[in-house]
Amino acid sequence: MSDLPAQHTYRIEDLAHQTRTTVRTIRAYQDRGLLPRPERRGRANLYAETHVTRLHQIAHLLDRGYTLASIKELLDAWDTGRGLGGILGLVTEVEGPWTDERPDRITRAALDARFGGTPDDDAVSEAVELGVLERVDGDPDTFLVPSPQELSVAVELHAAGVPLTAISSHLRELRGQVEHIAARFLEFTTEYVFARYLDDPERRTDAHAAEAASLVRRLRPLARQTMDAELARAMRSLATRHLRTRLSAEQPVEDRSDERTVALPTSTIDAVERLVGREHVCEFITLATERELRARALDHLASDVAQAREVREST
Repeated sequence: MSDLPAQHTYRIEDLAHQTRTTVRTIRAYQDRGLLPRPERRGRANLYAETHVTRLHQIAHLLDRGYTLASIKELLDAWDTGRGLGGILGLVTEVEGPWTDERPDRITRAALDARFGGTPDDDAVSEAVELGVLERVDGDPDTFLVPSPQELSVAVELHAAGVPLTAISSHLRELRGQVEHIAARFLEFTTEYVFARYLDDPERRTDAHAAEAASLVRRLRPLARQTMDAELARAMRSLATRHLRTRLSAEQPVEDRSDERTVALPTSTIDAVERLVGREHVCEFITLATERELRARALDHLASDVAQAREVREST
């Protein structure tokens, strides 16, 4: 006689009660291939603890926002008779908070006070749409603030004179750029780190999923650290360049060029070309002009000397 305890079995109604679901849902999951078929004993269909576990796993993933189609992909890819404990741990790690910042709550009165005391329903609606604020069910005068730091930045910018509409517009633009950077970082780490866990069937085990989850914990801060360092570098470089440009613009602009463009009649240019050739036009005009200026300077000097002599002789 075997010493192993008998496995508990359930009829479909008992399984529905045990997992807080419905008979109709269980059958729908079976039709979709999400739930293994029950064991047939005589005229009865009996379900086991594995079905209870599977239903709890499906409910867990549904609560996290996964669709039934994506849940089936997870189940097909990972649950090959070795359980979903590891992959659920990886899912939890990836979907967990990627910052140490803790959400906060703020009342509408406190929110208005932080932005100058004047209520602005349009700005609040915009903030809710952007996810800077989240409404609290049953309490219309209180908001959840997922990122108090982000809200504080908006408060400081507004106090400095930036309109709320400009802040919202800037955040939308910034968010699109940051999401692009995040996507590139994810592609990079997937290609060089996580591809072996996702693409290699031999690594779809609880142990390897737990290893991948550990890597997520280790690599998670790298994205923020890289962004902080690169943003600091870029801000210093661009801010310094911008300041120098603005300061230079305030100084009188001196024409340091040794050349200026002068319009001359076409007939003059043609005559010079015929005389010295096209390649010597500029040189000829320059020398002729300098000679004329020197001649006039000499004439002016001689005239001044002659006038001075005449004055002396007349006295």
